Amino acid sequence: MRSTQLFALAILLAGTLALAAAKPQSFTGKVSDAMCGANHMMSGEASECVRSCVRKGSKYALIVGDKVYALDTTDKATLDHLDKLADHQAKVTGEASGDSIAVLSVAEAK
Repeated sequence: MRSTQLFALAILLAGTLALAAAKPQSFTGKVSDAMCGANHMMSGEASECVRSCVRKGSKYALIVGDKVYALDTTDKATLDHLDKLADHQAKVTGEASGDSIAVLSVAEAK
C-alpha cells in the first residue's frame, strides 16, 4: 500500500473507533454522591447524606461494583429522579468517559 492509502485507512479506522466509543451504554448500580462514593460520612440515612452532599455541590454518582462514576447532567427532571433514587438501585444510560457518565436517562432498576 502507498502511504496515502495507509493514511486514509488510518483516518477511517480512527473515525470508526470514535463512533464506537460514543455509543451509549447502560449501567446498573446504587445512586450516591461523588464526594462520599460508597462510604457515607454523615450518620443517619445514606439517602439523606447523598442529598446533603449534592446540595453542597457534589455530583450524583453511580456505584457499580467497586467503581464510582460521577453523573454529569444538568437536566432538572433527571436530577429530580436521581434525588428520589438516592441510595437505591438505578439503571443509568449514557456515555462513559473515564470516571464519569454523561447521563441520557435514569430509571429505577428492576
